Amino acid sequence: MKTPFKAATLGLFGVFFALLRRDLLLGLRAKTEVLTGIFFMVIVASLFPLAIGADLKLLRVIAPGVLWIGALLSTLLTLPRLFEADHKDGTLEQLALTPSGLHFLVYPKLLAHWLMSGLPLVLLSPLVALQFDMPMELVWTLMLTLLIGTPTLSAIGGIGAALTLGVRGGGVLLALLLLPLFIPVLVFGAGAIEAQAAQLGVGAHLSILGALLLVSWTLGPWACAGALKVALE
Repeated sequence: MKTPFKAATLGLFGVFFALLRRDLLLGLRAKTEVLTGIFFMVIVASLFPLAIGADLKLLRVIAPGVLWIGALLSTLLTLPRLFEADHKDGTLEQLALTPSGLHFLVYPKLLAHWLMSGLPLVLLSPLVALQFDMPMELVWTLMLTLLIGTPTLSAIGGIGAALTLGVRGGGVLLALLLLPLFIPVLVFGAGAIEAQAAQLGVGAHLSILGALLLVSWTLGPWACAGALKVALE
């Protein structure tokens, strides 16, 4: 069985970037899986204007919630495959034996997941927001909240993906586990846009999103590593 990198010949950051590069290359080869989540958000966001009609005032009101729900569900759709391939081919077992520690090696996998699923949503959000006639200042706020919030979704989602790894019907269980944990990100992400629209300031919302990002990326990989070790036993 081939290892994804030679840990003995690479430094700590060398191992990090080797894993990140590997996961990005694997993601680019599985373009269908990557594009599924992106198209899902576009479809979800496009259906609401078609169903509600051309009431621009109403569309602007519901836009923050709709776009954030689309981003949340899109992220959830891509999470079951986060560790699945590495678990099937034995890569996770090799990573668990490296001196770096499994928790450190979870970071590049979560980062690769965000770069392949979260970052495209951030970049695509202005085009999707046009369907809701959002003013440009709200579009910038939307992009900023997604830029802070989607990495949090990836980190929290990684915990759920690790807990349900190898479990039959894991996709349904994953949704049940993660949706309650995603709610704070959804509330403060959409709330920041609504606050900006009401000229109330978004500092408090962005601060809370930043705190959630910091906590999730500090503790999330450790929780993922613990869950993965249980799955490997």
